[in-house]
Amino acid sequence: MKEVVRVAGVGKRFGAVQALREMTLSVCEGELFGFIGADGAGKTTLFRILVTLLLPSEGNAEVLGLDVVQSYRELRQRIGYMPGKFSLYPDLSVEENLRFFASVFGTTVEKNYELIREIYSQLEPFKTRRAGKLSGGMKQKLALSCALVHRPEVLFLDEPTTGVDAVSRKEFWQMLARLREQGMTILVSTPYMDEAVLCDRIAFMQEGKMLALDTPVGISTLFRKPLFAIRARETWRLLCTLRASPHAASVYAFGSSLHYTDNRSSVRADELLLSLQAEGFIDVEVSQIHPGIEDTFIALMEEKQGVAHE
Repeated sequence: MKEVVRVAGVGKRFGAVQALREMTLSVCEGELFGFIGADGAGKTTLFRILVTLLLPSEGNAEVLGLDVVQSYRELRQRIGYMPGKFSLYPDLSVEENLRFFASVFGTTVEKNYELIREIYSQLEPFKTRRAGKLSGGMKQKLALSCALVHRPEVLFLDEPTTGVDAVSRKEFWQMLARLREQGMTILVSTPYMDEAVLCDRIAFMQEGKMLALDTPVGISTLFRKPLFAIRARETWRLLCTLRASPHAASVYAFGSSLHYTDNRSSVRADELLLSLQAEGFIDVEVSQIHPGIEDTFIALMEEKQGVAHE
């Protein structure tokens, strides 16, 4: 498939701080590609380099076959960018913001209305309202409309669902899925693990480095230990007991249960159950489960930090 984004050995320093380290990856045409990581992982720095707002300290990157440093003027006309922080004009109305951004790119709302119609139609009843007075979900839809109004070939969305409610997050990803169906290439960053499964491929990032890159299913295969979900009424005592075990590799809280991995490769659920019952946990439940995205991310972080996990 045709490569739309190519990153080769890109790094970025801010004084003594190395914000990005030797990033190398490519994104194909029509792909919905996700960058997953916590704050400080380097996602925003990478996006700002790819949309020509920052210069890389080393390496090079191309978007649509154009070098992000040498061809920044042409590239800015062909991409859409939605930064993590709401950056529209709060004192302008919804309609005024949209028409302003259309004019910046030498087009009109009417010319490309069909592309944004499904999103913007939800805002039209409030088109005279100042952007600064909109709810988080509405601000998000307006920012996406402004990023799409010139019909970009590649769309960059930096943590677009941070700080919005669960319903708005779901609606937003449904909109992204429809844009992808229309052939648009989308790069999105997010700290939310549950959004990773909605991407075609994902890159895990931490402290400016890439931990892994694969499909959501492929990423989960990197988790190589048996994983168990353990539940008991005395959750805190259960957590302390498991972490005190000489065989424990990792113990984390996941909802109402604990996710546990053991340094013994052949340990079984019934063995763990018997040992916990011997510790006085009468109501304990143990079951072996398949690792999810978050389990794999935690395991990869531990490996990079030198924590014994194999």
